[in-house]
Amino acid sequence: MATVKVYDQNKQESGEVTLASDVFEIEVRPEILHLVARAQMAARRAGTHKVKTRAFVSGGGAKPWKQKGTGRARAGSNRSPVWRGGAIVFGPSPRDYSFKVNSKVRALALKMALSSRLAAEDLLVVRGISLPEAKTRHFAKVAGDLGLTKALIVASAENESLVRSSRNIPGLTMTTVERLSVLEILRHKQLVLLEDAVEPVQARFAKKGA
Repeated sequence: MATVKVYDQNKQESGEVTLASDVFEIEVRPEILHLVARAQMAARRAGTHKVKTRAFVSGGGAKPWKQKGTGRARAGSNRSPVWRGGAIVFGPSPRDYSFKVNSKVRALALKMALSSRLAAEDLLVVRGISLPEAKTRHFAKVAGDLGLTKALIVASAENESLVRSSRNIPGLTMTTVERLSVLEILRHKQLVLLEDAVEPVQARFAKKGA
């Protein structure tokens, strides 16, 4: 079990919390993190790219010239891929880039990502963030006090006030326990867990039996 300090939003120590070793102290295997991060990026691709083949290019119904006697090469359509304005050969077509990764592997990768932030001392547990109003300047002050530059902040549930006040600050991202992903953790150098999110994060894996 790892015991880490809990800070308030002014970076003053306000207690300690114990983190489960089977979630935050897992041996990190880069190949597992790479596989899951690649799968998440692939799933986000729209895959809607498309070019026109000969079946879809308009025109080209009439033979440009007769088959023989002109001295020119044979041509059956002015929409052939070798003609200007013609079709595209072997161009991209709509497809699904996603691929399956077993749920146990995804859970393991997420625990590895969490463990990597703890091992690098880039994990911060904060008692909570309370703002007088949902204004960017208020959240920016808290981020400055906590020393956050490129951080993923995890709350136990959606907090509209925090989302609105943090969304215009470059490098800071608010998320919830349910939306926590390997890709988002790896994209941010710092990981901030609000104290009320620690137990749900650990329970998320206990629930899955991973």
